[in-house]
Amino acid sequence: MNIFARMRRVLAVVAVTIGLMLLGAAAASAHVTVSSPDAEPGGYGKLVFRVPSESDTATTESVTVQLPTDTPFRSVSAKPLAGWTVQTTTEKLEEPVESDGFTITEAVTEVTWTAKEGHGLQPHQFTEFELSVGTFPEGVESLTLPVIQTYSDGEIAAWDQVSTGEEEPDSPAPVLQLGAASEIAEVSSASGASAASDGSGADALARMLGAGGLALGAVALLWTLLARRRSS
Repeated sequence: MNIFARMRRVLAVVAVTIGLMLLGAAAASAHVTVSSPDAEPGGYGKLVFRVPSESDTATTESVTVQLPTDTPFRSVSAKPLAGWTVQTTTEKLEEPVESDGFTITEAVTEVTWTAKEGHGLQPHQFTEFELSVGTFPEGVESLTLPVIQTYSDGEIAAWDQVSTGEEEPDSPAPVLQLGAASEIAEVSSASGASAASDGSGADALARMLGAGGLALGAVALLWTLLARRRSS
């Protein structure tokens, strides 16, 4: 086997490897995520849930966000979404919670958006559901906010698995990282989201790998042309 044939084989293997990495990066960015441009312990802010519709054939018909009961929000309001209705569920807490000088005995525990007829989220599309909440708890590093996604064919995707620090679970619950006000401002200005929000790192990796794949393709083409010229 001459050097040109060996080089073409090596480049082919590398190209396949990059393709698999791209698929992995795309899959990692397809989870339901939560971000906030202004979440701050002790303050009020906006939660943004980015929800992809991953089914090949069914539409997303409803999305339910589950809110914490151990550190409940005193105030919860939902932003309307065109073509969807929104409903909140308020429950009495098992034990009263002291927060920001107030005693909370009941709180909003779920918010559900339901698509009107013909307005479901189509396959391989995404949209964002927004809440205004407060106050964010102090002395807490992160909030786990499970999401239940229901498809038109009856399939239910429960994004409620908590990471144990090892491999990421198949259906991880969205997690909002909380920090000091200065840290939030810095992250917001840099990316428009909190540190654990929207898979932008995976998107950047995908773009980088895509550029690498194009470069390798160009190199492979050049080697092929040189080989043909040499053989002729």
